[in-house]
Amino acid sequence: MKQPINWAIVPTAIAATLAMITMAAADTVKTPLVSTVTVSGNSGQVQSECGYNSGAPAQVVVVDQPTPLRFTLQGDGQPTLWIKGPVNRCVMTPGSAIDVPGVWAQGSYSIFVGNQNQGNYTYTLSISPE
Repeated sequence: MKQPINWAIVPTAIAATLAMITMAAADTVKTPLVSTVTVSGNSGQVQSECGYNSGAPAQVVVVDQPTPLRFTLQGDGQPTLWIKGPVNRCVMTPGSAIDVPGVWAQGSYSIFVGNQNQGNYTYTLSISPE
């Protein structure tokens, strides 16, 4: 006898699967960094709290202890940089470059690169030790 499908849980299962795929798609780096990490891509079409991005982090950074890092973003259009983690930060610029230095608290940070305008804008993100 076939078991009936509980359609109420299907959306939740799909959302959970997509979240796991999204996190698996982003590379993860851990501190201390021995050299600069560089990522290139396109900003995307998904509206967020910090512009339009691809819906997936461009990079995940795991900080083991308070660490000085510099996030540098160069992009077409008007780029946005959204750093989500123990410290949440959204940086927007009317220009094409963003520079965010600082000492970052222990934890995991998802780095989203976006744009203030919807569309595919190219970018290069660098994360370097200070």
